[in-house]
Amino acid sequence: MPELKNPVMVISFTGWVDGGLAGAGAAAVLGTQLQSSRTCANLDLAEYVDLQQTRPTVSLIDGETRRVHWPTIELVAGVAGRDVLLVTGPEPSVRWRDVATELVEFASSVGVREAVSLGGMPSPVSHRRPISVLATASSRSLAQESGALRADYLGPTGIQTVLQVALGAADIPTVGLWAQVPHYVAGTPSPPAIRALLARLAELTRMTVDLAGLDDQTAEYNEQVESGLAERPDVAALVRQIEEATGPEDLPSGDDLAREIEQFLRDED
Repeated sequence: MPELKNPVMVISFTGWVDGGLAGAGAAAVLGTQLQSSRTCANLDLAEYVDLQQTRPTVSLIDGETRRVHWPTIELVAGVAGRDVLLVTGPEPSVRWRDVATELVEFASSVGVREAVSLGGMPSPVSHRRPISVLATASSRSLAQESGALRADYLGPTGIQTVLQVALGAADIPTVGLWAQVPHYVAGTPSPPAIRALLARLAELTRMTVDLAGLDDQTAEYNEQVESGLAERPDVAALVRQIEEATGPEDLPSGDDLAREIEQFLRDED
């Protein structure tokens, strides 16, 4: 068991919703920057995932021997200006309550005092504007401290929200950060969204995160999107409509967005 001092738990699951791979990308960047990092636990997901949906992967050892990597949730301890417990892995298919219970018990055992989950939400916004990061929280007071809130969504949810509720019930205040990623590029990695998430994470938790490496990636990404839009005037028209909208009634319809996004992503592939 790691000996941590008032660690913050940072959570990112791949699976149901992570527009622009914002959460996964932010967790990956953070993982490379953790000092004295070490894997302190793995939660084997063999009994929690549908292996036809979340398949194991294979790598070669010494170029000859195959190694199978089974789906797991990995817990890595390290330092980024303060102690951090980084939790990453695929969203389980079943038994979410059991998974949440295991993670909450581990967090409590190592003294986690606060937690933040990371994700990306496809939204009718323009890539030419700064990425906004909205939040959910485990309590009203924490929500008020976290700034811009996403309070309008009701419906199906992911395990990050389930875990947020479970952590809150265990007296571990938890915030969910959601980068608002433009619909029409939500299927590809978004350096601007990753950067926005990490900046907000550092601000809320007093962590130290180096964002310099993402600046060049963001500039290159924006150039690529502009180049793609130049070849697709129909999608460019939707982007202008989004930018000129003064209210929800001025935005493109969901069907229009979905149709153009699907076509745009097929062309990008």
